[in-house]
Amino acid sequence: MPLSPEDEQYMRKALALARKGMGKVSPNPMVGAVIVRAGKVIAEGYHRRFGADHAEIDAIKKAMGRIKGSTLYVNLEPCCHWGKTPPCTDALIRGGIGRVVIGTLDPNPLVNGKGAQILREHGIEVKVGLLEQKARRLNEVYCKYIRTGLPFVTIKYAQSLDGRIATSQGDSRWISTEKSKRFAHRLRAQHDAVVVGIGTILMDDPLLTVRWTRGKNPLRIVLDSQLRIPLNSHVLDKGADSLIVTTDLHDRKQYERIKERGKEVLVTHRGEDGRVELRSLLKALAARGISSILVEGGREVITALLKERLADRIVIIIAPLILGKGVEGIGDLGIRELNKAIRPSSHTVRHLAEDTIFDLRLSEGLRPDIN
Repeated sequence: MPLSPEDEQYMRKALALARKGMGKVSPNPMVGAVIVRAGKVIAEGYHRRFGADHAEIDAIKKAMGRIKGSTLYVNLEPCCHWGKTPPCTDALIRGGIGRVVIGTLDPNPLVNGKGAQILREHGIEVKVGLLEQKARRLNEVYCKYIRTGLPFVTIKYAQSLDGRIATSQGDSRWISTEKSKRFAHRLRAQHDAVVVGIGTILMDDPLLTVRWTRGKNPLRIVLDSQLRIPLNSHVLDKGADSLIVTTDLHDRKQYERIKERGKEVLVTHRGEDGRVELRSLLKALAARGISSILVEGGREVITALLKERLADRIVIIIAPLILGKGVEGIGDLGIRELNKAIRPSSHTVRHLAEDTIFDLRLSEGLRPDIN
């Protein structure tokens, strides 16, 4: 049976349902499911939080056993292995589902086409690739994390029209509008962790919590190679979990003081410049199940991530201000020829009150290993 406009309509619904899990299911993917029989939706479901029922099971339970001969629409290939929950393919086969329409295959090597194949072997019609690019983009964090063993890295900062993130005296509050601040806090809530360098802590003493919108607080991570962080810093309070990342150059007494405050200190590799070695840190964070991080500064951290090609996305909020001499958002990347410039693979532009937001993808990295 060929795909129809109605199929696309139901897949769009599955994608919308999947988005409800944003910020709640990591490191799992966001998945939505719609079950249709005789042209009518009989059940909808989505993955609500990590460890909860997968979308397919959530929908099957709501269908009250009426799925025989029906069609399931799901944005990501049903799993076929045991994890925190049983394989979704088993439940679909037992229930007698007649047809499964999938947005994109799951890049997880434990699945990656195997789920679709198992369903076909049990006589179920399977179609793959409906609204595939939208399905991949929705789970770009999961795809990066599962395929590379590294978190998806988003850089975010606000700047003036002439590229300054602060005045020459370091004043940066507030460059962007209140609406842009709410947008920035939504970004925080969508990521597992938020990262800043010690310079940002010493200059601004940010809370790094979610306050201007609803959502969970991300893990607050501070890169501090020598443990210069003041003990009265907001990130050392009880408002949210914090991780202070340092190197073997750290102050031993300060290490003990921070531990006494109930905060974790991670000693990791240092680069030739004496700072935290970023790739090693990203691997360590991924091993903890952190699949996405939002980098909010400062300039040295942002510059290092771009230099080492470790960033996946940049969100730049541009305010209609001109500051002249001030602090630049990005430092020297060593680019001396225009053809060596970093160019996004895609971008979108939106306006929020007086501000303009550029949302750039530096590398799509969304395509599964097999079609």
